[in-house]
Amino acid sequence: MGQDYYGALELPRSAKDADIKKAYRKLALKNHPLKSKEPWAKEKFRQIAEAYDVLSDPVKKGVYDKFGEEGLKGGIPLEFGTENPWTVGYVFHGNPEKVFKEFFGGDNPFAEFFAEDGLDAMVAFGGLRGRGVAKQDPPIERDLYLSLEDLFYGCTKKIKISRRVMNEDGYTSTIKDKILTIDVHPGWKAGTRITFEKEGDQGPNIIPADIIFIVREKLHPRFRREDDNLLYVASIPLGQALIGCTVSVKTLDERLLNIPINDIVHPKYFKIVPGEGMPLPHDPTCKGDLVMCFDICFPRHLTPAKKQLLRQALLS
Repeated sequence: MGQDYYGALELPRSAKDADIKKAYRKLALKNHPLKSKEPWAKEKFRQIAEAYDVLSDPVKKGVYDKFGEEGLKGGIPLEFGTENPWTVGYVFHGNPEKVFKEFFGGDNPFAEFFAEDGLDAMVAFGGLRGRGVAKQDPPIERDLYLSLEDLFYGCTKKIKISRRVMNEDGYTSTIKDKILTIDVHPGWKAGTRITFEKEGDQGPNIIPADIIFIVREKLHPRFRREDDNLLYVASIPLGQALIGCTVSVKTLDERLLNIPINDIVHPKYFKIVPGEGMPLPHDPTCKGDLVMCFDICFPRHLTPAKKQLLRQALLS
């Protein structure tokens, strides 16, 4: 005779989903190895977990109800299958703690009674009702990559997270999606932290973790940011470095700056264009500077005539 999953949960075969959840909660807490010292508790705990893993899944439960354990674990012959025949066969993953934690949404849902080592927990004066404040999960940190344009103008980012939410029954939980909205302010810098309080997984006896997004800057094809300034590297030929030139720079807000360079550009030379950097976080109407550095391109070859001209111009 096949395994009786209904019997493991002490249920009739007519049991509904709510009955299955209620039975698992009761028996799992009663037979958890941290709580029960009976020699058979560990195996009983495993049997209860496997039974719940099957009966809480409508597809597995349907196959089990119709074809029994043999059909569930061995697969259904194709001639009996529907549009999606059960041909692979069910194998319990063998980890009852995984089922337990997923059901309760926490590592130790009866922590108010038992510590992880199975010893009685210390209870505050006034009994369990005055046991003290639940412990909050550690914060969850995630990187938020933003372009320089995002940080120049400011923008709104919507981020979808999946988290475990307690059901109305107070002891089961469900994975649900939620959209978090981040209003990026002009001038924010790398390392800025945006905290959403208590938006982590919910569970008995825990305070959900804070979710913290940390601003990271994406690489930009033209600029590199240093504090509130923007660094720009202009490539110019050696001749222009010596006699002067005009360099065109396209800004983050799509303007074209034509910047005259009238000095001799040497390897350590740089030019500052005031007010063309990033907005200041405390006052976005004010901006940092554009700092121009130069990559001087030397010629690969010179004809003898050109070398003679350079001697006369530079060495005489």
